[in-house]
Parts: sequence; structure tokens; C-alpha cells
Amino acid sequence: MQLPQALINQLEGVKGFEKESFLEVHQSGAQVTSVRLNPQKVSADAFLQHSAFALPERVPWTANGFYLTKRPSFTFDPLFHAGTYYVQEASSMFLEQAFTQTADVSKPLNVLDLCAAPGGKSTHLQSLISSDSLLVSNEVIKNRAGILRQNIIKWGSANVVVTNNDPQHFARLGGFFDVMVVDAPCSGSGLFRRDSEAIREWSEEAVQLCCGRQKRIIADALPALKEEGILIYSTCSYSPQEDEELADWLVGEMGMENLRLSLTEDWNIVETESGETKAFGYRFFPDKVKGEGFYIAAFKRKNKHVEGRLKAARLEKCTAKEQDIVQPWLNTTSVQLLKHHSIYALPHTLVESYSLVRSALSIQYAGVAIGEVMKNKLVPDHALAVSGLLSPAVAQTPLNFNEAIRYLQKADFNIETSVKGWQTVTYGGHNLGWINALQNRINNYYPKELRILKQSDDAAFEK
Repeated sequence: MQLPQALINQLEGVKGFEKESFLEVHQSGAQVTSVRLNPQKVSADAFLQHSAFALPERVPWTANGFYLTKRPSFTFDPLFHAGTYYVQEASSMFLEQAFTQTADVSKPLNVLDLCAAPGGKSTHLQSLISSDSLLVSNEVIKNRAGILRQNIIKWGSANVVVTNNDPQHFARLGGFFDVMVVDAPCSGSGLFRRDSEAIREWSEEAVQLCCGRQKRIIADALPALKEEGILIYSTCSYSPQEDEELADWLVGEMGMENLRLSLTEDWNIVETESGETKAFGYRFFPDKVKGEGFYIAAFKRKNKHVEGRLKAARLEKCTAKEQDIVQPWLNTTSVQLLKHHSIYALPHTLVESYSLVRSALSIQYAGVAIGEVMKNKLVPDHALAVSGLLSPAVAQTPLNFNEAIRYLQKADFNIETSVKGWQTVTYGGHNLGWINALQNRINNYYPKELRILKQSDDAAFEK
């Protein structure tokens, strides 16, 4: 692996950069694979009862992150499709420290993940906030917003809204957010070890282009952050122009106060200071940590925000009859059932905040999609099956590994069910989706767009 000499030149003099070991780890071909469990669906002990891979080592800066000894084909793991874990790069899980050390997670928060696709940081944030907090997960590129939506649905929580907006649109929500996370589009040098294509695409010109884009993104969206609100900025770039120099710009020109984070020495994370304002940031070098290249820094907004003047959007509530039909499918009465094409549910405590968000932004998904009432019966949505709202009284049929794979491929399969009608199919105690068992056949309602396309007899994940 031949790293760009211009990048090496940029890093000379950066604290923590040791050229020989840095080059060696990139040339070694070593790969690091890590996952983060979904604490609302599974504990580590419960996960290991049904998973075919072990969790031999924890990612030290996060509660639910684990390293794997090798990278399996996650496509053929039913527990992956059930949303029990997310495959995420270990260094980026340090977001947990930046977030919990700077924000009071015991209180209701409005949180924005501005550049969210494919969903690693959003699912992580959702696991950290309280149930009466609202997470707005945004992606500017529409097709990537679709991937984000799928991952949010799989995670199964009701307090997330997925949007597809340019950063400038958030200025309409003046002072709405307590925390804003910007994992900014960058030149990608921190990913060289796992993506050789990123090396070919890297250039000094690309770094400068990314710097301009990063500043525009933050400047456009920052009005939505309230005074004393927290901004967490990160990149997967090694270039100081996108890291320490960006921190200088935030403090020197955007009126932000830099916040210092606490580290544990054996994490081997390098604390750096920017050149002009001495802003603290945190670098992850792959020759020092078990993870890829990463930079993160935290700030507090000190200048006053301008309150948004939006009128809340009118939300259509379900009729009493529709509520009576839907409620037996749910495990709670603390959600508001709303209609927009079909029925969806939001926590009662978030309806007012959501109505403001909806008045300003392009909503792709909100809360949990419940389904449609047709002929006085609910036709349930896939999202309900994998959510935390589904009543345990709804019938379930467990599948073995081969049956689960055929179901996820949306293939025909024959299984015995104890009851007829709508029911979830499960693997290892976790819902995969819906079937409708009729008198002489079983209809597979796994969403076509999610199905496993690859055909394989590989049973590597079978417990």
C-alpha cells in the first residue's frame, strides 16, 4: 500500500504521528472488525446464546462495542437482520464519550445527526438518549437517506425521525437542538487501510474542497443549535486542514467554546491542540489504537441563537375506531397514533417537537410505521415487527437457521405454525418480520427491497 507522500508531509509534526509505525500498519494488511450491540434488544450474554461468532474483546470506550477475531459474511446472519447489532468501525464509537461527557443524557434532548447515512452514529446516539428525547437523523443525498431509513427501522425505536434535507434548511429550526453531531464528509484518508480506492481518490485539492464543504455544512446548520448547545465534529481524515484547523475556525470565527474530554491512558488516543486557538481534539492512529483513522472534537455554542418562528405542522390523528383496531398489537398506550398515508406511532411526549420538525423539513420516516387498517383489520408494517412496540401477545413462530435464511431471501418455505393469520417469525428469540399463515399456504411478507439476493449454502452462522 503506497500512501500519498503529500499526506505524509501534512502529518509531519502532528502530535502522535510516528511515520515508521504508521506506514507499517498500513502495509500490514491487518483488518479490524467490530460490532456494537443494540442494548434495547439484546445483552452480550443473551447475544452469545444464539450468535455463531464470539465477542472476545470489548471496544474500551463504549459500553456495547466488541471486536471480532475475523470478519464474517454478516449478510447470512439472521441476528444482523433482526437489528440486534450494527457493524461499526471501533474508533468512531468514541462518539459515546464525546456525547455523554458533554451532554446531560438523563434529560430530554433534541439531537441532530446532520450527516447520518448509513446510520452508525444515529443508532449509537439513539442507544444513549432517553426515551423522551428526540433524534433527528438527516442525510442530504436521497438514495443514502433510504439506506439510513432501513437501518433506523431495523434498530426498532420510536423516538427517531429520518429527514432528507440540505444543512441550510435546519436554520428554520432556530435554537431547536440541544446537541448537533456533524460527522462531516471528508477526504477519507483515515480509511486507507480498509479501502484502497480511497487512496486513488485522495489529493491535496480534495482536502481543500472538503474543508470548504465542511465549513459550509456547519455554518448553514449552526443556527439550529441553541445557546449552550453542544456541537460534536468528527472526520475520518488525517489532514490537519480538516481537523485541527477546522477546530480553529469553529472557535475563532464561529463563536464556539472548545470542550476538553477525559481519556484513559491505555486507550492510546492522542489529544492534540490546534495551532491558533489551542482547541483540544482527539486523534485515532491505527498504529496506536485497534481501529481506523479518526478525529473528533466537542464544542459549546456561546453566541445567542435566534428562535425559530415556524408554525407547527398539523398532524392527522387516528380515529377512535382505528385506535381500537391497532392497540391490541402494541405493548404500550404511551404513543400517539398518527396518519400520513399509513399509520405510525410516536411517543406522546415527542408529538409537539415532531410537529415543528415536520413543518421545516422533508420527513422520510418517523417513529414506528404500524401499518394500514383495511376492512377493519390491521395489515401490519414490517417496522412494527422489528420495533420495541410490538405486543408479546402477537403470535410468533420460531425458525431454524436454514428456514430463517430462506425467509430473508423471500423464498417459499414450509413450516408448521400453531395458529393461522398474521404472526412474526423469529430467530434466536428476535423478530425477523411477518408471515400470514393461511389454510393451505404461508405468505412471506419480508420486504422485497430488504431481501438477501445472494444465494449460498454457507451455514457459517448456524449456532
